[in-house]
Amino acid sequence: MKKEIPVDQFMVKASDVWDTGWFLLASGDFKLKHYNCMTVSWGGFGTMWNLPIAMVVVRPTRYTFEFINRYDSFSLCAFSREYRKALSLLGSMSGRDGDKIAASGLIPTAAARIASPVFEQAELRIECRKLYWQDFDPSHFLDSRIQENYASRDYHRMFYGEIVSVTGEEEKYAAKTS
Repeated sequence: MKKEIPVDQFMVKASDVWDTGWFLLASGDFKLKHYNCMTVSWGGFGTMWNLPIAMVVVRPTRYTFEFINRYDSFSLCAFSREYRKALSLLGSMSGRDGDKIAASGLIPTAAARIASPVFEQAELRIECRKLYWQDFDPSHFLDSRIQENYASRDYHRMFYGEIVSVTGEEEKYAAKTS
């Protein structure tokens, strides 16, 4: 059963939720019906400026880039494996070309504390208020393997967001308290 998890008790195995689990990143304004989403598998969680943060990266060629630049919030939603096909579609189809959210079968809904939407079927919903952004600078890559991800030179923009709300399955995403 999904319930609000205190941010300081939120806990995940980062490599599982990012690399193998994927997230659906959404930004925009749910009430205005002006938002987009994309599947992401690169990012992280941690502490920055004494705040709990989520870090995501978005290429400037992605339609979602326009939304995350314009709006002051974003959400990250994780899903069970049964939604892998929907996440694949949302990661490969552009919202510029049609209503990919409707095609996926996922249902956007209002978030608890931010304007960006979350999704009904998500087993984990993380709501973030944007704090900072920075464009990747290839002159700072210290490992040549990184450049292999940028044949088109479409370097990501990194966004840090303060985690302001977490909703999920407590037994899976909350630290055990004694």
